[in-house]
Amino acid sequence: MSTMRNLGISMLLAAFWLCASGSQSAAQTDTTTDVGTTFTSLFSFADTNGEAPVGALVQATDGNFYGTTVEGGAIGDGTVFKITPSGTLTTLHSFDGTDGFSPEGALVQATNGNFYGTTAFGGANGKGSVFEITPNGALTTLASFNGTDGEFPEAGLIQATDGNFYGTTYRGGANKLCPPRRTLTCGTVFKITPSGTVTTLASFGEEGGSVPFSPLIQATDGNFYGTTPSTVFKVTPSGTLTTLAIVSSSYAGLVQATDGNFYGTTEYGGNDACDGGCGTVFKVTPSGTLTTLLSFASSANPAAALIQATDGNLYGTTGVGGANNDCGGSAPGPIGCGTVFKVTLSGTLTTLFSFDSTDGSGPEALVQATNGEFYGITDGGGASEACNSQGVVGCGTVFNLSLGLGPFVETHPGSGAVGVAVNILGTSLTGATSVTFNGTAARFTVASSSLITTTVPAGATTGEVKVVTPSSTLSSNVSFQVP
Repeated sequence: MSTMRNLGISMLLAAFWLCASGSQSAAQTDTTTDVGTTFTSLFSFADTNGEAPVGALVQATDGNFYGTTVEGGAIGDGTVFKITPSGTLTTLHSFDGTDGFSPEGALVQATNGNFYGTTAFGGANGKGSVFEITPNGALTTLASFNGTDGEFPEAGLIQATDGNFYGTTYRGGANKLCPPRRTLTCGTVFKITPSGTVTTLASFGEEGGSVPFSPLIQATDGNFYGTTPSTVFKVTPSGTLTTLAIVSSSYAGLVQATDGNFYGTTEYGGNDACDGGCGTVFKVTPSGTLTTLLSFASSANPAAALIQATDGNLYGTTGVGGANNDCGGSAPGPIGCGTVFKVTLSGTLTTLFSFDSTDGSGPEALVQATNGEFYGITDGGGASEACNSQGVVGCGTVFNLSLGLGPFVETHPGSGAVGVAVNILGTSLTGATSVTFNGTAARFTVASSSLITTTVPAGATTGEVKVVTPSSTLSSNVSFQVP
């Protein structure tokens, strides 16, 4: 959910959803700033090439990053873009309404090499769409929602182990149980095949919460997990929806950490030094035990998902707050431009960087690239003045943050049986001499400096994938799961 641009809306939603329960530990707070960081502003959007990127970047098999902007482009309906690690941006597609508009979720690169995503609005019925786009920018609308099968998919998709895509819509579905007056539909969980057949798996209402804004994740148990503004939920591949925990104002997705638990953020709640609370980081076990790891001590409003980096810590952003108060625009008072932070699994917080509007404001979710560095976007701020109207300052940015973490490899997909094709994404892979799956050697082809293609070898078991290159041995950021 966009932060600086949606602050007023979020505060109203927070007032509506503000209630939390569950097992909570004493919150830990620490405003220490880590100075051992290198920040680089890579690109400032300028309206015609996009405005207000919200969905996280995805690093593709060609080593570049791909993303979307909610607004801007040829007619202002949003874009799909590619950006190199050094900051050269190419607009791949500008939406025109008929093929959707306002793509707010992150893209996912599927096993066929193409990208899949959603638009929150537009399409044939005006209720949002699912699209496929090639790395060269050829876009195909796969499905347009009609209300009964969902409407307004604000979150992006994931590709599950069955090869299909799964996502959420924040309205539509079978249940008209949501405010006001319990007359509005409450949203759905859906499945869509690569060819575009949509199946509604679950409709929110009495169970699971309602109005999901965030994407799903598929956990190691094969089930899907996500959040609504008031719940953490689980849904099986067959569509059984269960409420795991009650939370307050959670608009971001979850991450399953290496300890098997789920971690997320709430935009409000926690420390009452802020109106409605300054926001929290929480942990939920697979069985549903909720623990608040930390409550932010001042304006923060974390609205983006956390990621777990290769050092085992969690990293995220706050939409406001930080050391630089004045972000301009219509934001009420000196609330700050946002931060990047690190938090340990036990709840110790370190602020890594504070934005100052010239380098961005309202940071969204991060991605750790295979070179070990972090890349992200802000939905406002930056060098361009093309979007400076109606209280908005800047069109948004793309940035890089280096913390000295080393390179690694990433497998696509993250699981598979013997014989399943696997892409290994990395950096400086040319000349690789060995690929192993938890110690079992695999035959492989070096397709480029950023891509190795292979298959799961006979005898492979769950564990790290390792690639030996002329300069180093690279390990996968997570264990590859062999059923």
